[in-house]
Amino acid sequence: MTQNSSDLAYPASPWDLTGHTYIGVWLLPKRLAPPPHNASTKAITIFGRTIVSAAFFVYEEPSPLTYDEIMSTVLVRDGWRLRVSITHIWVNSAASRDGGRELWAIPKDLADFDVAPHSSYAAQGIGSLSLRRVRRLPFRLPAMFSSAQDRDGNLLVTPVHGKIRPGLAKARWSFAADGPIGFLAGRKPLLTIAGRPFHLIFGRS
Repeated sequence: MTQNSSDLAYPASPWDLTGHTYIGVWLLPKRLAPPPHNASTKAITIFGRTIVSAAFFVYEEPSPLTYDEIMSTVLVRDGWRLRVSITHIWVNSAASRDGGRELWAIPKDLADFDVAPHSSYAAQGIGSLSLRRVRRLPFRLPAMFSSAQDRDGNLLVTPVHGKIRPGLAKARWSFAADGPIGFLAGRKPLLTIAGRPFHLIFGRS
């Protein structure tokens, strides 16, 4: 997808986002998993393994910014509340990068993407996804979670809510072994979740 929003000031919170996503889920040995973005949160583990995800997102019109994104997250707890800690993330929109950093302490950087929607996704030097088959439910479900990020040593929690049409995908993930998400290189996910389409409200007004 061609970058078309890098010269725009980022929108105010919240962002009303529409698009589609594919999310891979791994159980990674704790010693290999990235630490949560904020040290006051604790990674959720199952028999010593951390729940780690990687995802490609494509934000489409009528979203206030349209761009591609790849991220890695860790499922964490804040006390007994479940959160999503975004540990690594890249976009091809400078406006999204700046807004994510300044509004919600999300550590966005820039990358080059090559996307053929619902077929293949790649972020140069980071990772790629090839889809083989997707089976979706015929209806949308509510979606609600919060991101847990670090801002100057303090925990910043940001709510996200909306609806998503979920499904399961048969897919092949690949990550550069010497890249920033190299901890997933050569590992098969437990499953790949499709979210197409989604409508999410990210942030507070």
